Amino acid sequence: MRISEAESAVMEVLWTRAPQSSDEVVEALANARQWQEPTIKTLLNRLLKKGAITAEKEGRRYLYSPALRREDWVQGESEGLLERLFDGRVAPLVAHFSQQHKLSAKDIRELRALLDGLDDERR
Repeated sequence: MRISEAESAVMEVLWTRAPQSSDEVVEALANARQWQEPTIKTLLNRLLKKGAITAEKEGRRYLYSPALRREDWVQGESEGLLERLFDGRVAPLVAHFSQQHKLSAKDIRELRALLDGLDDERR
């Protein structure tokens, strides 16, 4: 499922706390993004049509909840990025960030620990 950058902002609000009414989503995003209410409601409707969220009627309003788990979306997005840019391989991605000086000392320590853990699992 393809979710645009703007739609992902709406999803983040719902992943943080759900269910929420459209007014609550508008309140969460209006200040952070300077978006108008019609824009946010359009995004909610797009996500509803895609099946990324659900809407349950409560009185005169609808409560929105994510149907798509954040973990599943992140997995799909990261796999798509790897396929499109790095032929599905992680090492060239890490090399790219290291060449661009985007890896901090903390990032390098965490990568080393991750690799050491993977080595231990395979022994």
